[in-house]
Amino acid sequence: MKIKHSKYKNTGLLFELLVRQITADTLSGTESPSLNILKKAFTKTELGKEYKLYESLFKNKNISEGKADITLNTILEATRKLNRSALRREKYNLINEIKNHYNLDEFFKHQVTGYKAYAALYKLVEIYNSDKLSETEEIINNKVTILEYLTQSPVSEKKVKQDLIEEFSKYDKDLRVLTYKVMLEKFNGKYANLNKAQKGILAEFINSIDNTPRLKEIYNTKINELKKSLKLYARTIKDGATKIKLVEVVKLLQEIDKGSKINNDDLVNLLQYYELTEELSKVSNGWNSQTPRFKPWFP
Repeated sequence: MKIKHSKYKNTGLLFELLVRQITADTLSGTESPSLNILKKAFTKTELGKEYKLYESLFKNKNISEGKADITLNTILEATRKLNRSALRREKYNLINEIKNHYNLDEFFKHQVTGYKAYAALYKLVEIYNSDKLSETEEIINNKVTILEYLTQSPVSEKKVKQDLIEEFSKYDKDLRVLTYKVMLEKFNGKYANLNKAQKGILAEFINSIDNTPRLKEIYNTKINELKKSLKLYARTIKDGATKIKLVEVVKLLQEIDKGSKINNDDLVNLLQYYELTEELSKVSNGWNSQTPRFKPWFP
């Protein structure tokens, strides 16, 4: 999933643009509707709470990379405590209120210092508050943008990547880090061609990452699904050698018992088994006795 920036939903930008509009109205000698709009929208509301988080981040300038990283991670974690449905409703009402008094195109033409950093924070907040799988490269790029804005110096992408792994590992030593490592490998090219089923598995693992029993349930369910699929292919394949190999693969598919933990190899193997079933699906209709067209990675 790739997050698109929306200036209409960016709390930090909305606040700054209203402040600039108040200034513009005052200088032109007219009463500014933006003053009442700002007070109504950002006083004792979820919008006001979220803006405080934007403000807490961007008031820090020329700080060390370490402090910038800690500050950003703390802000992102704090956004999880906000009422997302209330936020969406308040932003919708705010845009309607602005529209009642101003031309939206003209209103959003005002330049805001640090626009790229505001956009990057908006996207990170959306990513951290979504159940959908996001591209690791996008997370890294947005973090780099913000850290460079706060430190006013180039930031190592490699360092950010390492910090991300460390950050995820804090939530669950055995599971969060292994899933994130697989995500990094996927988006760095090792698993660049994950199919729909594989992406679904990653998403399910991430959504259940803090629930070990649920993870085992997901894993064991997938294993049983794979067994059924591979047994079906084994009955339809004409090539004798390949049929024997598939039967052996089915024997390797074992559920994880209650006393065992899911590790990195389990997750990677599961992804590979689903790669195999996709390749079998592609070639099964035209199968013959010649060498199989899928990569026979299995034993």
